[in-house]
Amino acid sequence: MENKIAVVILAAGLGTRMKSGRAKVLHEILGVPMVFYVLETAERISGNDIVVVVGNQADKVKETVTARFRVYFALQEEQLGTGHAVQCAIPFIPKHVEDVLILCGDVPLVRPETLQRLVEGHADAQRDVSVLSVDMEDPKGYGRVIYDENGNVSDIVEQADATEEQKKIRSVNSGIYCVKKSFLSEALNLLDTDNQQGEFYLTDIVRIGYEHGRKIGTLASSNFEEFIGVNSQEDLQKVTSILSHKGKALDERSDKRLY
Repeated sequence: MENKIAVVILAAGLGTRMKSGRAKVLHEILGVPMVFYVLETAERISGNDIVVVVGNQADKVKETVTARFRVYFALQEEQLGTGHAVQCAIPFIPKHVEDVLILCGDVPLVRPETLQRLVEGHADAQRDVSVLSVDMEDPKGYGRVIYDENGNVSDIVEQADATEEQKKIRSVNSGIYCVKKSFLSEALNLLDTDNQQGEFYLTDIVRIGYEHGRKIGTLASSNFEEFIGVNSQEDLQKVTSILSHKGKALDERSDKRLY
């Protein structure tokens, strides 16, 4: 029976805050390229139906990844935002796929069990978009998940675009989504760059879905540690320390191939 879900991994970023000549997703954690942790998790969800979006040092990232994994690659030639990155991946998603799980190549601690809950909840509720959200004491710097007066998810607003009232919201976007493929293709074509960054935000598919009466929901987590994004050498050290204290791998996702 064919797998009905594919994973798209965003791995094209420049990673300028890493202050390194190496592509961000190739920085190593305990001797393993960061993106391998994400790929290993993705395999458990979708097998080989994985599309890695590359851009910065694309050839080196491809060479490194293909040494261990069988995936498709999509090239994002210009850094025009996360929405544009996913749009680059759409042509490479296999035809039989019905839902797309979107992950970030610089978030290596997320567990397959968490993603499986997101995917199952998405399917059971027959949603068009499911967002993995995290409750944080200090949400500064993160996109806020916005709910309407009836408790329905209506938008995700980035920190730079948020009002003072919205900045008080503690429910933040992890950057991980499960989206019905047919709606994803439709919504990506409706994105614009009317925001502070002048980019195509993937988060806008939530607002688009809400405005078009689509079914949107969240899986809320309180374990912020799982969703730490590596954007600096300090972040890399933090994630390395977390994995070291867990015996070189999160027990629930240990894979002898890597560890």
